Formats: sequence, structure tokens, C-alpha cells
Amino acid sequence: MHDSPLTGAQKTFLRGHGQLLAPALKVGKGGLTPAFFAELQKALDARELVKLRFLGADRDERVEWCARVAGEGRCACVGAVGHTALFYRQNPEPAARRIALP
Repeated sequence: MHDSPLTGAQKTFLRGHGQLLAPALKVGKGGLTPAFFAELQKALDARELVKLRFLGADRDERVEWCARVAGEGRCACVGAVGHTALFYRQNPEPAARRIALP
């Protein structure tokens, strides 16, 4: 990811992009497994912005999962509403970036 944390305007911009995305990954009863994190890394490398859907998790569990995904997934949670959360990690290669942040 880039060096500085995302600004509020950048998060708002990314949430706007996320409105159009279908959930790329779903987290169910199995929770946050190594296989889930491997898929997350592939999705972040390919898209930079990834929408997750949490199935059957209560509010507290979803908050905890968002924090773990951001930490272990080396990405930023840019928004979470209900059972859906949006994560972003800028591609380190400028030529491979898909999203130009404001």
C-alpha cells in the first residue's frame, strides 16, 4: 500500500467505486482461513478494490473480521455497511494501478 493512510476524500471516492462492484469473496462459517487470505491477495493484486460479503456473522464479529482482514491482508478497510465491507490496497507498480486516487 502507499505510505500514508487514506484521506476521508479518498475513502469516499473508493466507496463510490465500490457501489458498482459485486462481492468478490464471501466469508462464511469457515471464517478467515489461510485459503481466504490467499484469495484476498489475488483479488487485491488484480483489482486493488475488493468487496467482501460476511455470511452469518453478527455485528461484533464483522467488526473484528474487518480489522483482521485489514491487518493480515495488508490492506485498508474503506467502508463497511451491514454484511458487506470494502478493502483497498494500491498496487505497488504504478503501471499496474487500476484506480487513480484523488
